Amino acid sequence: MTTTIEWIRDALRDHAEVALFLALAAGYLIGRLRIGSFKLGPVVGCLLAGLAVGQFGIVIPGVLGRTFFLLFLFAVGYKTGPQFVRGLGRNALPQVILAVLFAATGLLTTYSVARVLGFDAGTAVGLLAGGLHSAEAVGTGSDAIEKLALEENVDRTLTTNMAIAYAVTYMVGIFAGIFVLVRIGPWVLRIDLRAECQKLENELGMKKDELGVFSAYKQFVMRAYKVPENMNNRSVAELEDSFSPERVFVERVKNNQGVMDADPSLPLVAGDLIVLSGRPKMLGGSNNPLHPYEVEEPALLDIPAIAVDYILERKDLRHRTLAEIVETLGGEVATRGVYVRKVLRAGEELPLGSKVVLERGDVLTLIGAKRHVDRVAAQLGPVKRPSNATDLISVCLAIGIGGLIGLPALHLARLSIGLGLPVGVLLASLVIGWLHSIRPAFSKVPEPVVWLLDSLGLTAFVASIGINAGPGFVHGVRSTGLALLITGVIVCAVPYLLTILAGHYIFRLHPGILLGICAGSGTSSPGLAALQEKAESRVPVLGYGVSYAINSVLFALWGSVIVVLVHQG
Repeated sequence: MTTTIEWIRDALRDHAEVALFLALAAGYLIGRLRIGSFKLGPVVGCLLAGLAVGQFGIVIPGVLGRTFFLLFLFAVGYKTGPQFVRGLGRNALPQVILAVLFAATGLLTTYSVARVLGFDAGTAVGLLAGGLHSAEAVGTGSDAIEKLALEENVDRTLTTNMAIAYAVTYMVGIFAGIFVLVRIGPWVLRIDLRAECQKLENELGMKKDELGVFSAYKQFVMRAYKVPENMNNRSVAELEDSFSPERVFVERVKNNQGVMDADPSLPLVAGDLIVLSGRPKMLGGSNNPLHPYEVEEPALLDIPAIAVDYILERKDLRHRTLAEIVETLGGEVATRGVYVRKVLRAGEELPLGSKVVLERGDVLTLIGAKRHVDRVAAQLGPVKRPSNATDLISVCLAIGIGGLIGLPALHLARLSIGLGLPVGVLLASLVIGWLHSIRPAFSKVPEPVVWLLDSLGLTAFVASIGINAGPGFVHGVRSTGLALLITGVIVCAVPYLLTILAGHYIFRLHPGILLGICAGSGTSSPGLAALQEKAESRVPVLGYGVSYAINSVLFALWGSVIVVLVHQG
């Protein structure tokens, strides 16, 4: 048994890349564990697995971990680029101000705590990254520590302390953030979050059971029916109008002349076979007058259907409500047969209602028969059609050129001031993501690829940090664990509370949207999910996107800043 363990230990030491992937596998498995309704998640899982594997004395080359981190930064910049640029506009000014307030408060709180308790630069950046739920700060902080040109053993100690502080405070930051958002925040605001969000949903014209202005704003289906005697000689348009206000359309007709695409003026004769498209609940329910006459006609139902993503860029459609956009398009082109399946903002699905204002960079997923979607898409402008191809040239250039942009630094005495390689990559990726949003043919990176770069890039980097910090982890936790737990709560809670108060008393924002801004400012997707669950609404998503994009950049910059501040102090 001992011999087997020694062989595994030696093999992993000689082949660190194998150890890294084993840690990732274990980490993703650990990440599935739940504490009540809360799931640990892959980041925490991979960090813990890395720390465990690191007990074998394995060393992951720094360049390998940094490479994964740059892939993660590209994914973050690419998907948040449109929202980041939109945040620079006048309409998003309150969100930008609150996000900057949150970030500045987090930095000052961390610095103050570090000075009072005598934390070193590594512990400070780990506290900042964990308390503010920012993996970006770990990468930029690690890069800044290497630039301090310290002795190897001191450099290793700072990196280990950073991993310890991040591991201890990450979970604290998540739970503290969720508690402030769903418990303390509503109490401070003296509101019933569920009732406030429901009130706003009613004002915005949302329907709770379908999350859309029209029934068609959900996945649609097609079913075949035989035209009954009581509908003889009705036109296609008359039949469709009989379903109003539901959006149901006749797609195809099979009569004695053969199979044809439906035209609104086409008369229907009893015995004709037709294909209807619409909501499953409508077509399959008792409210459908044709429900008793459904037939099975596979050949007739074989209609090419597609889904495309349109990134809202048309100037006359920006800052307009959904109802206004639908009305404008309806006056330009026939929108029959086209459905909006969902709208995403910064990767999060928006609640849909007639008065919900859509912004530049929002992604609308249009679905329907190909001929209908192509007709509407031609009026909207460039759309993103499904593709498995990734523009790797853009990916590599963004990382390479962005890294070069971030390298130059200004040296003042012992102080080095510059963006840093990671922040340079993040900024370049933001530009690439924004350019793709206005020119969909440029720099195509499919959503699954972005997810892979985001997830694998972050977890592999975190696991490598954990593996390298493994040997000193237990001792570090024993010596600083309690202090880190307490300070982690402080660093997390103070920015949330101050931002909530400022948003309520200065900007008078709706509580649901304000708390969504706070979740975005803390780059906390678990916090947003908890808010939506508490509110039983997607209203908080309306405030999430811009603040998330802004602070993804600021927190990355803060990783370098806190290292310089604490080390020079």
